Amino acid sequence: MPEPKAASFPKIRGALRFYQIASVITGVMLLLLLAEMILKYSPTHIELFAGGDGGFLWFAPVIVGDGCQWYSLFVPGGMGCDLESTGQTAGGANISLLILVAHGWFYVVYLFAIFRLWSLMRWPFGRFIMLALGGVIPALSFIMEVRVSREVKAYLASREAALAAEPQTQEAAR
Repeated sequence: MPEPKAASFPKIRGALRFYQIASVITGVMLLLLLAEMILKYSPTHIELFAGGDGGFLWFAPVIVGDGCQWYSLFVPGGMGCDLESTGQTAGGANISLLILVAHGWFYVVYLFAIFRLWSLMRWPFGRFIMLALGGVIPALSFIMEVRVSREVKAYLASREAALAAEPQTQEAAR
C-alpha cells in the first residue's frame, strides 16, 4: 500500500481537522434525526415545531392514516400508511423536517471530508466505506472520529520522527 508523501503532511493535518469537525456535526445531527424519528414514528406520533400559534418550541401531533398498522412504518413503501402533520396549520416551522434536511447536507460535507482524508492517507477503499457508515449509523461517527484521529496523529508523528532521523543516519554512514 502506498504511503503518503512527507510534503502532504500539512494537508493531512488540515483534512484531519476538517474531518473531526464534520464528524461531530454529522454525529450530532444524526442523533437529533434519530430522536425526531422515534418521536414521529413511535406510538407518541409527535413532531417538533417552532414559532406560530404554539409558541417558541412545541410539539404537534401527527395524524396516523386509516391504513396504518403498527408494522406499516417498517415495511418499504409503508403499505399505504399516511402520516399527516398538524403543526403546519398553526403556522410553525417544522424543526423535524429542518433536522432531516440539515443532516442530509452535513452528510454530504462529511463525505467530502472523509474522501479528502482517505485520499491523502492513501487508505484502501474499504476504509472509505467504513468511514462513510459513520454518518448513517448512530454514534459510529464519534467512535470513528476518535480512532481515526488517534491513528493519523500517531502515523504522522512516527513518520516525521523517522524522516528527522534519516539525515543523521546518512551523515553517520559517511
